[in-house]
Amino acid sequence: MVAKRATLTNQVGLHARPATFFIQKANEFKSSIWIEREERRVNAKSLLGVLSLGVVKGGEIDIIADGDDASEAVETLCELIRSNFGEETEG
Repeated sequence: MVAKRATLTNQVGLHARPATFFIQKANEFKSSIWIEREERRVNAKSLLGVLSLGVVKGGEIDIIADGDDASEAVETLCELIRSNFGEETEG
């Protein structure tokens, strides 16, 4: 099992379009993947589950994976978050 904490810095957090990108990326891996926030854990491959966490800009989540490609899955999903889901940054 592999886990890593990530902070969302994109404008809308883990909602709508970013959540869809996250789920699509999570589904590329065979491992079981979860997102945990404030002691709630949801399947990272489930849109309703991810949206139900209500993660906004600045929110922290733990990405947890278990399986043959768990390390790669966690690192790839953290990188997606670090890239702000491809959003243009203001400034």
